[in-house]
Amino acid sequence: MLTPKQYQLLMFINKVIKETGHSPSFDEMKEAVGLKSKSGIHALIEALVERNFIKKLPHKARALEVIRLPKLKPSAIIEEEKKKEQALNNGMTEIPLYGKIAAGTPIEALADESEKLFVPYNMVSRGQYYALTVEGDSMMEGGILDGDTVIIKKADHADNGEIVVALVDNAEATLKIIRKEGAFVKLIPMNAAYETRTLPAESVRVQGILSGLLRRYH
Repeated sequence: MLTPKQYQLLMFINKVIKETGHSPSFDEMKEAVGLKSKSGIHALIEALVERNFIKKLPHKARALEVIRLPKLKPSAIIEEEKKKEQALNNGMTEIPLYGKIAAGTPIEALADESEKLFVPYNMVSRGQYYALTVEGDSMMEGGILDGDTVIIKKADHADNGEIVVALVDNAEATLKIIRKEGAFVKLIPMNAAYETRTLPAESVRVQGILSGLLRRYH
């Protein structure tokens, strides 16, 4: 029995070869199965080769051939498909959950396409969305608490006063109110214990705008 990742990669390779006549790139495979490294894809490919599902074609770049397909889906894939069907019937849809974002100290947002979150369809009916888990308390006076899940609409610009995911120096992602002032951008917390950061405009990129919030009560 294949693992869910092995199954997903095999089916993706087979689909791309049928549609295009050649194997997908490593970047396409990483995106398809939600992995970040080429080494992870290499490991999946080697496992599929060892199990005689695919073979590598010599003297060709990106050359894979699908030998056979599995007769059964992994049970985890079947369960996931059932969840998706049930969610759709209940007016839900899924968006990627990209990990934690610090609302106090900036932290790089972890984009992992393998994690999904079901949300009401009317929250994300237009545009592209993703979810992040808030870590920290710098937005607590705006009702955004540590552990909350925020729904973010993908965008590369925002109006003054909007709450955004801002990427600082291509390394740190943070959730703050944005205010543009000439050649500078202010990232403003909603907690008096934190200071506003003033940064050169070119060092800040908007990654999305706050669209909604989910909270789990224990």
